[in-house]
This record gives sequence, structure tokens and C-alpha cells, in this order.
Amino acid sequence: MYRGRMADEKKTPLSQAAFERLKGELGFLEGEGRQKIIEAIATARAHGDLSENAEYHAAKDQQGMQEARVRQLRQMLESAEIVKGDDSGVAKPGMLVTIKYQDDDETETYFLGLREEKGGEFDVLTPDSPIGQAVLGRSAGEAVMAEVPTGALKVQLVEVRSP
Repeated sequence: MYRGRMADEKKTPLSQAAFERLKGELGFLEGEGRQKIIEAIATARAHGDLSENAEYHAAKDQQGMQEARVRQLRQMLESAEIVKGDDSGVAKPGMLVTIKYQDDDETETYFLGLREEKGGEFDVLTPDSPIGQAVLGRSAGEAVMAEVPTGALKVQLVEVRSP
């Protein structure tokens, strides 16, 4: 029996701002963006022999990449779960995390979320990255080990707060 979405389907955690920005990008790509690609392909076709027409092949490649992005955006928006910061003090998507690396007095603050959150005030730390995985579900004051390509890295979680 079909019951719609699978219960274990992975949600895409997005802030409201990222959700709106991605929705706008999808609208542009499905409207004006598609129209521009169609016009570029038509212009290139008018130049003659398609087998050796670099302009035509470039436009078709661009169309393929754009349609892949459309599919990616649709999937993200359909599975989106709007996350908001809270006062729990637990590192999770939608929260700001301040960390300090072992043997370093400097702290760095990141927005814990997907790459699509880029463009905000803080750099993004993805939950799937080694450091993101290590701090996820942890609280301020905890020290964690992150397995990075160069080996184990000790990270102190200094602060977890709402943006």
C-alpha cells in the first residue's frame, strides 16, 4: 500500500532565509533562466552545422547543468524542514557554534547548516563535515575529537547559541 512519503525520508534542514532564497532561485531557473537557455540554443542553431558548433554544445551543457540544479532545488525544497535556533544549548542545524582548536587561543563561530546557508554573516559548518559531525548534539564546554584528513583534531565547543 502506498502511503505517500516514506517515514524515514531524510529531511533537509534549512533556515527560513535559505528556504526563501532557494525558492527564488528555483523560480528564476524555471522561468527566466530556462528562457535564456532556449534563446541561446536557438541562436547557436542558427549558426549552422551543429556537429562542430561549440556555441551550441556549450548552451546544451549549460541547459543540462541548469536542469540538474532545478531537480536538486526541488528535492531540497520538498524535503525541507525549517530549523530555528533555540535556547537548548545543543549543537544542531540552525545554531551558531563557537569552537576553539586544541593549542589555539582563537575562537571561530560558524552557522551549523547546509552549504545552501552560505551568504550569511557566518561561515557555514555542515553537519556532514568531520567537525560538524563531531559537534552535532554536543553542548558548550564539551571537547570532541574530529577525524579530519590529516588525522584526529581536538575541538573545544565554546558556545552554542541561536543566531
